[in-house]
Amino acid sequence: MQLFDVYPLYDLEPVRAEGHHVYDAQGQAYLDLYGGHAVISIGHSHPHYIKTISDQLNRIGFYSNSIQNPLQQELADKLGALSGCDEYQLFLCNSGAEANENALKMASFHNGRTKVIAFKKAFHGRTSVAVNATDNEKIKAPINRTYATEFHEWNDLESVSASLAQGDVCAVIIEGIQGIGGIHVPDPAFLETIADLCKKHDTVLILDEIQSGYGRSGKFFAYQYSKVEPDLITMAKGMGNGFPIGGLLIHPRFQASYGLLGTTFGGNHLACAAGIAVLDVIREEQLVENAASVGDHLMDQLRDIDEATEVRGLGLMIGLEFPFAVGPLRKQLLFDHKVFTGSSSDPNVLRLLPALSLGKAEADQFIQELKSALAVGV
Repeated sequence: MQLFDVYPLYDLEPVRAEGHHVYDAQGQAYLDLYGGHAVISIGHSHPHYIKTISDQLNRIGFYSNSIQNPLQQELADKLGALSGCDEYQLFLCNSGAEANENALKMASFHNGRTKVIAFKKAFHGRTSVAVNATDNEKIKAPINRTYATEFHEWNDLESVSASLAQGDVCAVIIEGIQGIGGIHVPDPAFLETIADLCKKHDTVLILDEIQSGYGRSGKFFAYQYSKVEPDLITMAKGMGNGFPIGGLLIHPRFQASYGLLGTTFGGNHLACAAGIAVLDVIREEQLVENAASVGDHLMDQLRDIDEATEVRGLGLMIGLEFPFAVGPLRKQLLFDHKVFTGSSSDPNVLRLLPALSLGKAEADQFIQELKSALAVGV
């Protein structure tokens, strides 16, 4: 049987990983500035993470959500305390797409509407409702086009305001920082005005923090750079440091009812153990603060790269734009300089999403490798 071909693959197989490096079968180390699509939040193979999951597996790895699982409440308590969102309700699922799918459903349950406002270059997932709010026609099947989505320009308050004034919008869904779109940070005033307009028109505000959340921006959630109280907040990626887990934070004004949302695997014992371990490490090692500090240091260095036309981002969610497509540069960095980096839907943007524990020495090492690669030419 052949695998269904979904990604172009580099001819490289990591066989183990530790800290901020992955290793191939020959023992060659590669500096990881991508974290597997922003998934690795606390570093590879963290001892506390491994022990917590191993101990849990020796007790019970999975059982139905129809029975008590105190790990879910422990995860909720720690998440609330660390994020500052302890008044919210937590629904646990398996991925970011599933979190956004359920957020959009919750919004439609709330006000009975079907029209959604999203933003150009947005990516919210590949499931049916989430993909319809994603600005990429290539990944939408005819069956996905089940409701109306308007895609507005980033930070274009006038057009969003005019659309909301019609009073028929179910939800506005916006990324805390656009990730796949090329690392675009919303203006705080833009978010704050949208939040006010959503309240005025009974429209649900959904903050997609799947890439930008869990400390990556230098705050626990990127929207916290503004004075916004979202109705719904979606999470995944760094939430499990590689173990599949997603979550939806639901404002207390939304009432739960049995059967409204559901999941077979969401919030299982192993997933919760992984999520708890991640929060423990983020708190104990002050990784949100580290992301802010090292991110500032890294962006300062990147701004001195003459070939780059713009540096964007917050914390350790960084986009570096060039006047050329970065595909060859990424390949050169990987094979000649042993550094993993990421791409985006903008072919000219190099995307950096390292673990939140990245040190300044490793950031400086990357800068040197990048300068060396650019000096050779691509």
